[in-house]
Amino acid sequence: MTNQNKIITTDVAIIGAGTAGLAAYRAAIAGGKRALLIEGGPYGTTCARVGCMPSKLLIAAAEAAHEARHTAPFGVHIDGEIRIDGREVMDRVKRERDRFVGFVVKSVDGIPAEHKLAGFARFVDNTTLQVGFDGGEQTLVQASRVVIASGSSPAVPDAFKVFGDRLIINDDVFNWDTLPQSVAVFGPGVIGLELGQALSRLGVKVRLFGVRGGVGPLTDPQVRDYAKSVFQSEFAFNPDAQIEQMAREGDHAVISFRDPNGDLITEQFEYVLAATGRTPNVRGLGLENTGLALDARGVPLFNADTTQCGNSPIFIAGDANNFLPLLHEATDEGKTAGTNAATWPEVKPGLRRATIAVVFSDPQIAMVGQRFADLAPGSFATGEVSFEDQGRSRVMLRNKGLMHVYADKQTGRFLGAEWIGPRAENIAHLLAWAVQQQLTVPQMLDMPFYHPVVEEGLRTALRDVAARLTA
Repeated sequence: MTNQNKIITTDVAIIGAGTAGLAAYRAAIAGGKRALLIEGGPYGTTCARVGCMPSKLLIAAAEAAHEARHTAPFGVHIDGEIRIDGREVMDRVKRERDRFVGFVVKSVDGIPAEHKLAGFARFVDNTTLQVGFDGGEQTLVQASRVVIASGSSPAVPDAFKVFGDRLIINDDVFNWDTLPQSVAVFGPGVIGLELGQALSRLGVKVRLFGVRGGVGPLTDPQVRDYAKSVFQSEFAFNPDAQIEQMAREGDHAVISFRDPNGDLITEQFEYVLAATGRTPNVRGLGLENTGLALDARGVPLFNADTTQCGNSPIFIAGDANNFLPLLHEATDEGKTAGTNAATWPEVKPGLRRATIAVVFSDPQIAMVGQRFADLAPGSFATGEVSFEDQGRSRVMLRNKGLMHVYADKQTGRFLGAEWIGPRAENIAHLLAWAVQQQLTVPQMLDMPFYHPVVEEGLRTALRDVAARLTA
């Protein structure tokens, strides 16, 4: 609906048509309410356009190149040079990315036109929104409830702006026509690790810079240190970098930094990728007109179980609240927000599943349930397994990894795990189910384990923590 100078009334206005917004829309409609989706940008979720799907396409290409280079230990020899065609790599990434986006756009196209409004929304008061584009006519939306599902955007420190057009964010990577010669990556979180390693395996000179020694989302010091050594053995990785100077010279970014020995090194890069976190898209929403209490980032304080902001008819879901910025969490939160918006002023907690997070590096990193940093010292026991001598892992020559599992000392209940290792994405689901079912370690050990499988490594860790619980 694009008519100007109109007043539209609806039961539920939803700001943002991404993963959380679409889930909220469906839930509000299922609740018997009128709903209006408001979107100022292109349709297609962050995951499909610039997140999980295109990054996994790039990672798949990188894995193919890596595997092709490492067949000799199996006695399989590939004669000749492994050639990577950057244009072909990026062509497939973009084609398949557009295909995934197309699925989302098609689903939005199926929503009645009168349920959609193009433009950027700004609160006039708690339930009134002004919607439009800069310099254009505005539409006034009068709703009974509002769901904020405006997503997030990459956060780029001002200091990086010295690089000019040599500075990119992950969104830009997936618009490349070919692969560059060199990239400096700042931020060894999920995005930085995944893209940094993938680009390195595709023949791009990569240096990954971090601060305070962080490696992905890991909080367990031993697992984090092991992961650091694994990645440092493959490509240049400074997890606690001391940057001396950053500058732009011609068509290159120039970075001077201290190596671990304290020596000053200066290198040039074609691009600098800022993978320095994301910030909720709440600026410009006019939240100061709602009277809501805001945190230091300007995000409304909200109930994580109901997604309700204070006692107001406003709900916030997905990356906009930055609580658990993952696609499956955004879907659940959107559904909770839409359901509660439909039933407001009566609200109830929505589904909160056991937490699960995966980094699609190689080896993969995973975290399930409570992290090491979440646990009270002295209240839990830790079980450990190294995948270096684990049977199936050695058979596949995928035997790099260290897992820690945590169990409550009083009850023996499995609390969570942090690890790096082979097929972590699969094992993570088993452990998330165990957390959600509140299983004890003995109950988990009563479950079947086939032989030979990587999951036998998990059994070893569980046996280790079981022995510590009874010691």
